[in-house]
Amino acid sequence: MFAFGSLVTASAQDLTGAVVGRALQGVGGGGLVPVTLAIVADLWPAGRRGIPLGVVGGVQELGSVLGPLYGAAILTFSTWRLIFWLNLPLAALLATGFLLARPAAGSLPVEPAGAPVEASPRAPGQAAATRAGSGRTADLPGMLLLGAAIVAGGLAVGAPGPLAGSEVWGVLWAPLIGGSAWATPLALVALVAAVLSLAWGLSGATDAPRLLRLRRVPQIWEQVDGLGGALLALVLAFVVISFSAADPSQGLVAPAAAVLLPAALVAAIALAIRETRAPAALVPLRQLRDPAAAGALLCNLAIGAGLMAALVDVPIFARATAYGSQLGAALVLLRLLAAVPVGAVLGGFLCERLGYRVTTLLGMALTTAMFVLMGGWTASSLGSGLRVSDPVLVGCGLGFGLAIAPINAAILGAVAAARHGLAAALVVVARMVGMLVGISLLTAIGLHRYYQEAATIPSPAILCPGHPLSCAAYNALSQHALLDELRTIFLAAAVFTAAAGLIGAAMLRRHRESDPGPMAAALGA
Repeated sequence: MFAFGSLVTASAQDLTGAVVGRALQGVGGGGLVPVTLAIVADLWPAGRRGIPLGVVGGVQELGSVLGPLYGAAILTFSTWRLIFWLNLPLAALLATGFLLARPAAGSLPVEPAGAPVEASPRAPGQAAATRAGSGRTADLPGMLLLGAAIVAGGLAVGAPGPLAGSEVWGVLWAPLIGGSAWATPLALVALVAAVLSLAWGLSGATDAPRLLRLRRVPQIWEQVDGLGGALLALVLAFVVISFSAADPSQGLVAPAAAVLLPAALVAAIALAIRETRAPAALVPLRQLRDPAAAGALLCNLAIGAGLMAALVDVPIFARATAYGSQLGAALVLLRLLAAVPVGAVLGGFLCERLGYRVTTLLGMALTTAMFVLMGGWTASSLGSGLRVSDPVLVGCGLGFGLAIAPINAAILGAVAAARHGLAAALVVVARMVGMLVGISLLTAIGLHRYYQEAATIPSPAILCPGHPLSCAAYNALSQHALLDELRTIFLAAAVFTAAAGLIGAAMLRRHRESDPGPMAAALGA
């Protein structure tokens, strides 16, 4: 999904195509993070997950540091499209690694005697189908049809210049009817191959060798609680649109929120009713009532709001004072981002020794103190050379990193193993929602302060009667109003991070795994 989204983005010819491609990338990339955290939870016991979760969190945050530098390096000798084209061979390389790393049949690890066995809902005959599935033969027609659809569709969308502009091969990209890109020979081949691939997946018996086992979709829909997933998607979509479409200068939420937020509440109530009655609920509400699980979600919600303030407003402060270019402002933010992975690894080490509560509280206390110091920055706080602001930025990043491992470890230890992937996903979702809602709320607070300051500034015609278009006094007062806005946002972000620290100290706890005694182990209890 991520690779296909990269293909659509790289070949986009307008804003709509770029937005669709980036949305597909988000869906694919978002699904990778919970899987990684769930793997850690499966491979390490609850008491020893801190360091591996910290390492995984550190690597993920390191990507946010290296990504902009990687993109900037590519832009020095090519266009932005190459950034997305390069994702295709990288995705193919990773896919090959995934396939090669799969354990052979019969080599799966066996649970030790006495290990707890968790009951999970299974459809009748599911175990037998699983055993039989290990010996399935390859679906050659399905692979050919799906491969033809992907290759032809990719070429139709990508339209590589040397081929599309060729006198011989260019006819494949020439519309047969009208001027629509969907009427080219390649697009029609891709469409026909996709339809035949779907039809082939629907044909045959349930256990027939099919690459796309579409006849099992209703069964899979029930197993993964598709209705619950649809309701959860509606809740998130309504909340996201309500805040993301808002104009902070006019209000905290968009005008459509008057309809969307009540609709989100109705969908949330329907979701709660559904999840309490579904035999295989997607969202295990009973397990999420555990203080550690609920605390982890609330912590990440508040942390997301504070983190977004740093990501957005530190570069704005840098550009408004010491740096005229976006690159210089980004390098200022790099000091904060580079410290996050270091803090993540350190947090994983500390949470195994100090506990989840103390580590989270330490991290958020450090970040809160740094935000308070940012609230006192002046126009000369940032600039070239070593400044007092540098350790402030590093300390802020370290604090954010320290909280990653204990929060993830707390929620993974609070839910059953069968729900590790979902728990990790909910932590990520909580952070993203916090970032979105937080930036809307904090920007609205900051703009309110800005408008208060701007209302007291005389017009340029009064301050500089002779040259109002280049009035240095007016520019200085306007900059002071902008800096007041940013300082207000930093102080408001400190409130969110302080709340995250208090929530973590009150609610996060470690669920200790007790080793079974000899008799219990012998009985398999």
